[in-house]
Amino acid sequence: MSVTSRYREAWEGFWREAPDDEGAVFWDAEPALTAGRHLALFEAHLTDPALAMVDLGCGNGTQTRFLAERFPRLVGADLSAAALDHARRADPAGQATYRLFDAVEKTEAETLHAELGDANVYMRGVLHQAEPDDRQSMVDGIATLVGERGRAFLVELSESAKPVLMGLAQSPSGPPPKLAPIFRHGIAPGEVADESVPEYLRAAGLTVLASGELPLVTTEYGPDGTRIELPSKWVVAGRSVN
Repeated sequence: MSVTSRYREAWEGFWREAPDDEGAVFWDAEPALTAGRHLALFEAHLTDPALAMVDLGCGNGTQTRFLAERFPRLVGADLSAAALDHARRADPAGQATYRLFDAVEKTEAETLHAELGDANVYMRGVLHQAEPDDRQSMVDGIATLVGERGRAFLVELSESAKPVLMGLAQSPSGPPPKLAPIFRHGIAPGEVADESVPEYLRAAGLTVLASGELPLVTTEYGPDGTRIELPSKWVVAGRSVN
């Protein structure tokens, strides 16, 4: 099983069009407001910080480079070759390695695990963008990467985020400039029920170790000049509690 060609091409088109400028992409907020906050929640649950870290759905690598400063081996993995081109251009020193990766494809997850061993996984806002029929396979792939010793940190939009996004998209003045390309390329956010993420994890053989709520910070601003933040939930999961 692998992602649909429509889904893959939607992301290729988006990233081919996306500018390299810092903060030009809707969700590409500075790490101090994103991965930095998440890492503070994640680190306490790591059984071994020396394991490789996989930034799954790394996009242009902004969070990847931040994480690469804190972990000995960092792999930025993404479905889109165009996204990885952005990531490599922004990382001339090669802080991380970048890999074309279909998280839904079982053999790809098994191959990467064979190369890295058990790994820690960071994934922000990817599951809700996947096709509904692909979501369990994606979480199964994460479980493969995590193995016995790794931990996964997932951040996903809450159900309550969708009406916020739809309200922005349907504004009389049109969607905000950084949100418009997402809808134009057919990757409008889907809805993942809040209770579904823990269910996907349990079905994949993982235990939910911690969870909570934290706004997902974007790079866009509303008409009143305040930064747009979307309700989101985070979860830490692993094979077992040590």
